Amino acid sequence: MFKTLNLKKLILSFLIPFGVAFLSEILTKNAMEEYANLASPPLSPPGVVFPIVWAVLYFLMSLSLYGIANSTAPQPKKSLCYLIFGLQLFFNFAWTILFFVFGLHTFSAVWLTILIALIILNILAFYRISKASAYMLIPYLLWCIFALYLNIGIAILN
Repeated sequence: MFKTLNLKKLILSFLIPFGVAFLSEILTKNAMEEYANLASPPLSPPGVVFPIVWAVLYFLMSLSLYGIANSTAPQPKKSLCYLIFGLQLFFNFAWTILFFVFGLHTFSAVWLTILIALIILNILAFYRISKASAYMLIPYLLWCIFALYLNIGIAILN
């Protein structure tokens, strides 16, 4: 997947997703306390699981983005990948705000459904350039599908 290491692209590929994660964390600092107070559906993990899972997912997203940035694919193909990646990252960030800051649980479920569609598009776009980069986004897709189940459950129970 990585023919030569491009340190600048690698750092930028990590700064973008983790920068968004950091900003999200700042804006929703009491999110896990609020989550603990919500009635949750069966299979809901304890709040301590979320930061661990998201750290792994953001790491995989960063490596995946680097695989595209460091590829020899034509710039128009890469630009499309960056656009879709940016859109899904924005929807990811906004979901956290909608759900935790504004408490819009039902609307958040709809938003999360759009995010899942964008992740699927992201995987398909990345696949055209780097299968490995596409495969690294599959855990993110699966986690967001699970999050949709949790989101719908919380919307119904609260």
